[in-house]
Amino acid sequence: MRRLPLALVLLLLAPAVAAQVYKWTDAQGTVHYSEMPPPQGTAFKRITTTGVVQSPPPAPKPTAVEPDDKPQPEQPAPVADTPENRAKLCSSLKANLDTLRSKGPVVMEQQGKPVALDDEQRKQQMATAEKQYVQFCSQ
Repeated sequence: MRRLPLALVLLLLAPAVAAQVYKWTDAQGTVHYSEMPPPQGTAFKRITTTGVVQSPPPAPKPTAVEPDDKPQPEQPAPVADTPENRAKLCSSLKANLDTLRSKGPVVMEQQGKPVALDDEQRKQQMATAEKQYVQFCSQ
C-alpha cells in the first residue's frame, strides 16, 4: 500500500523534474515560452526547475561544411504566453507545492533513480516552486 502514495508523488512531481522552459520575445513583441529552443539566432533565456536562469550555450564557431540536402525535421511550434498555457503551468506548480507541503514523503528522480527528499532538499524545492509560482502566476 505504501507504493501507491510513492507512485502518486512521482506522477505529481514529473512536470517539475522534467520541466525546462525557453523564454524569448519575437519581433512583434510577443513573449513565448516553449519546451523546445526558439529558432536559431533568437536571443532566449533557459528557465530550469531550480529557478536559475541560464544563458544559452555559446554558438559553435562556423566551419566550412558542405550543406547536406537532407530535409531538416520540423520543430514543434513554441508554446505562446497565453492565459490557457499560463493556467496549465500554474496548475502544475500549485500541485507541486501542495505535494511538497504535505506530510508524506516526496520522491524525485535523480540520475534515473527515485530518491526521497530530505527536509533540506524539500525546503529548497518548495522555495523554487514558490518563486516560479510568483513569477508566472501572480500577474
